[in-house]
Amino acid sequence: MNVLPLDAAAADLAVAGGKGASLARLSRAGLPVPPGFHITTDAYRAFTAPFRERLGAPGAQELFTAHEIPPDLAAEILAAYAELGDGAVAVAVRSSATAEDLPEMSFAGQQDSYLNVHGADLLDAVRRCWASLWNPRAVAYRERNHVPHDDVALAVVVQELVDADAAGVMFTADPVTGARGQSVVNAAWGLGEAVVGGQVTPDAAVVADGRVRSYTVADKAVMTVREPEGTREREVPPARRSVRVLSDEQVLRLAALGEEIQRLYGTPMDVEWARRGEELFVVQARPITGLAEEVEEWNDSHTGQYLWTSGNLGEAIPDVMTPVTWSLVRLFIREAMSASAIPGYRLVGNIGGRFYLNLSIAISAAKAFGMSSRLGAIEQVFGKIPAGLDVPLLPASRWQLIKAMLPMAIGLRRRVAANVKRLRPFLATARSRCEELRERAGLISEPAELAAFWEGALRPYVVETCQMLEAAGRQGGAALVMTRDKLREMVGESDAEAMLTGANAGGELASMGPIIGLDKLARGEIDRAEFAAVYGHRGAHEFEVSVPRPGEDPGWIDRQLAEVASGDARDLLARQEEARAAAWARFDRRHPRRGAAMRERVDRWNAIVRDREDTRSENMRVFWAMRAFVLRAGELTGLGDDVFYLEIDEILDVLRGGRSPLAKIPVRRATYRKYAALPIYPMLIVGPFDPVRWAASPDRRVDLYDARGGQAPPADTVSGFPGAPGVVEGVARVLSGPEQGERLKAGEILVTTLTNIGWTPMFPRAAAVVTDMGAPLSHASIVARELGIPAVVGTGNATARIHDGDRIRVDGERGTVEVLN
Repeated sequence: MNVLPLDAAAADLAVAGGKGASLARLSRAGLPVPPGFHITTDAYRAFTAPFRERLGAPGAQELFTAHEIPPDLAAEILAAYAELGDGAVAVAVRSSATAEDLPEMSFAGQQDSYLNVHGADLLDAVRRCWASLWNPRAVAYRERNHVPHDDVALAVVVQELVDADAAGVMFTADPVTGARGQSVVNAAWGLGEAVVGGQVTPDAAVVADGRVRSYTVADKAVMTVREPEGTREREVPPARRSVRVLSDEQVLRLAALGEEIQRLYGTPMDVEWARRGEELFVVQARPITGLAEEVEEWNDSHTGQYLWTSGNLGEAIPDVMTPVTWSLVRLFIREAMSASAIPGYRLVGNIGGRFYLNLSIAISAAKAFGMSSRLGAIEQVFGKIPAGLDVPLLPASRWQLIKAMLPMAIGLRRRVAANVKRLRPFLATARSRCEELRERAGLISEPAELAAFWEGALRPYVVETCQMLEAAGRQGGAALVMTRDKLREMVGESDAEAMLTGANAGGELASMGPIIGLDKLARGEIDRAEFAAVYGHRGAHEFEVSVPRPGEDPGWIDRQLAEVASGDARDLLARQEEARAAAWARFDRRHPRRGAAMRERVDRWNAIVRDREDTRSENMRVFWAMRAFVLRAGELTGLGDDVFYLEIDEILDVLRGGRSPLAKIPVRRATYRKYAALPIYPMLIVGPFDPVRWAASPDRRVDLYDARGGQAPPADTVSGFPGAPGVVEGVARVLSGPEQGERLKAGEILVTTLTNIGWTPMFPRAAAVVTDMGAPLSHASIVARELGIPAVVGTGNATARIHDGDRIRVDGERGTVEVLN
């Protein structure tokens, strides 16, 4: 692959260098780039192979003049040149290094370029470009920036030379102040080399809000012009020195090109342009280096003194959210948890891009209604509140809270009662309805039609699934906690947990679905298509619509099968069934008259758990349909993945012809990058929290951040909720994400920050599970109990205290973890 067309998809950084990859991207996007081709890094390596060991030594450039380009390579280059026209076509021959135009540094000007090259002179110009990779300036720059010489190769871009009457540089953000929302256009007579090289002071125009805000005419003394032997600097005729180079209309056309390029790259750009008559050309574009990124602040912790938690639902949304996902999550919360809200207070918040729930609301409500004794139930859902933590309550009287919440509670009771009756019919058709909506979204061809589809079909179904989840989650909520507590009181922790397993026996439990489905697939009981259709919507990042669903990945099923090959879920379930039967037998002996009533109560427990999980699964399926809608919106608007940086209402605006939301995309993308680079924040946050300052602190904690100060020092021991009973000793395997799952070997103990359904296929391999985040009703606890795997969840500090490879003892009944070595 020595020569490639200019717009080749294969022309990436490694093959075509920084400049070449950028020109290929611009060309594929349909921007006015002069025609040409790439001489790839393969050609450079083939040419230098005979003397590669001597590169880097003094006199390296002389090696290039001492060797001829191999005849077959030379013929390939000249054939590509001939396709540009007859032998008289003048071209620009530009070096393009693999370490060039990177976001963190600029190698511009370190290697050579040649203009106005004709015919056979092309080969000599190519050879001189290759040699320039080893000129003293380029070598010194790489060494100063710690770029290994062996890591760098050089491609060459050959393009038709635009016989420009004017040229210059454009910045899509102010290069001096860093201000976004305005473009700065520099322009001079002739070719652009005099501007780029600083030999001339160009005209300068500033564009903002779609108009030319200012235009400064410079005294342009020199210009670069073509001559038969190449190019040279020549004086500008006196009559033209102080004449405007560009009209306002041309400046605005250039600015529009700049906006298009900025959208393509998602960052402010430095664009070299040329004008021939009325035609405008883009000859190069690179991100502006050294420009301070403009970012937004996503931080609802500044809204008041509250206790925020990322427990429970935050475990299901473990990532920094893109703006579209955050807007869809808010829709989900508004419909599925409306009764938990109190007017005037934020029920959920976005703190540094991550999902948090305002726990001060739930605790204030419990106290207002005289239910302080039930705060343990909140902990079982959202995780432990550290002993001694002074939880900030809402700044409202008990009467104000009751007055605000009582009508909502009455309305909730009626709504849940009505929707519970619809739950079974809903679940019976949910999968087919959602699949039909996903398919419809992909077939729509007009932007306005897609917006109407959201309003008339998809959004109403999203609302329905959320309301069904609300009904499933509210039915018997107290019974779940009270049944567990009652059993523990009667028979102890271990037997109580064993008796409460078996939710999967009355119908597949959604949390267990992936491993049960994989077991069926491995045994040939279902085929791949059925497995993908039933389980392809569930994954570690299932709320985040910018992330492909597992069912979109052809290799996903093979990887899943490989991960479960060493663990047999069916055997674990059978073993747990024996433990459950033995626990019930002991219960019957101790309480001979209460067995039937307790079995009925536990059956109801299990039915409620299945309803919750089935409905939650259908909510995740509808997030796949919403992803299909967002992807189609990106296609129909030309935004591509930029669409993920708009909220849902902004996407609808763009689909209907609006343009104003587009200006927010670069800032949102930069903000997302900033927060995504930070470690996972603490599970509990009290008061204002600065994610960047916290991440930079050597004393940061993952369990609690209290802006008021005074929190107790972190514990030296590791303890949490008893997630699932049992005692196990083994090697700790500390994983940062499910993508590292292959590191967990059979019989090792999984230690991580949190788990969700994307982790489920690993559980059969694990001897035990330990998490920083979690509670008795969280994913890790539910799945571990069903499989009979000991678990300790919600420790707050497991990943900080336990090192990969440590030997540890996990006591799932006491909720303790001991490091043995």
